[in-house]
Amino acid sequence: MNNNSIDAVIFDLDGVITDTAHYHFLAWKQLAEEMGIHIDKEFNERLKGVSRMDSLELILQEGNRQEDFTLSEKEAMASKKNEHYCEFLKKLTPKDILPGIRDLISGIKADGLSIGLASVSMNAGTVLKALDLESVFDFCADASKISKSKPDPEIFLTACKGLAAIPNRSIGIEDAEAGVSAIKTAGMYAVGVGSTLKKADYLVNATEDLNWNEIKEAFQNWCLENKNSY
Repeated sequence: MNNNSIDAVIFDLDGVITDTAHYHFLAWKQLAEEMGIHIDKEFNERLKGVSRMDSLELILQEGNRQEDFTLSEKEAMASKKNEHYCEFLKKLTPKDILPGIRDLISGIKADGLSIGLASVSMNAGTVLKALDLESVFDFCADASKISKSKPDPEIFLTACKGLAAIPNRSIGIEDAEAGVSAIKTAGMYAVGVGSTLKKADYLVNATEDLNWNEIKEAFQNWCLENKNSY
């Protein structure tokens, strides 16, 4: 395969590069309980890839309390959740990079391809620094650069633009349904991590199953099937 047919590979952060999803859950659960709302890990699946304010709205809807607070009160609550989350992040180290990700990144870099990040987390920079991965990414699209959350494709299109990459020549890697939908709507090739992500073009059960050579081959076949011209 001619590697030049791929412009860029764009990663989600939480659940793909490292697992901070559990920290998000603990922080949201702590805030929800303060409001008398119970959320569990199953509910937390709905929050993956969703912005902080939109996540708060989902939690308030779950407790039928979405009309009980002003916008400024909601913003204060979201900030409080972030404070809880940042406390958990202090425990993060490079050892928390998920299995297989270092090898995947090395393979992509060896092919001379651009690597981007598409994360709605306002703390993406903090997480990358804790993991010692800041220098790996050529462009990072985070919540500060977009106005719409996944499944809207804005964050992936923003990452492609920042990398000067054509979307249908780019690969996105996600672990959430909303993220896969965003990748597909952007016109990109979707790699899904998690057996339930049936809309993904290429699917693995866990990050340790990500194989760069296999992904390249699958991408090439996808290009042929879709008659994309490179």
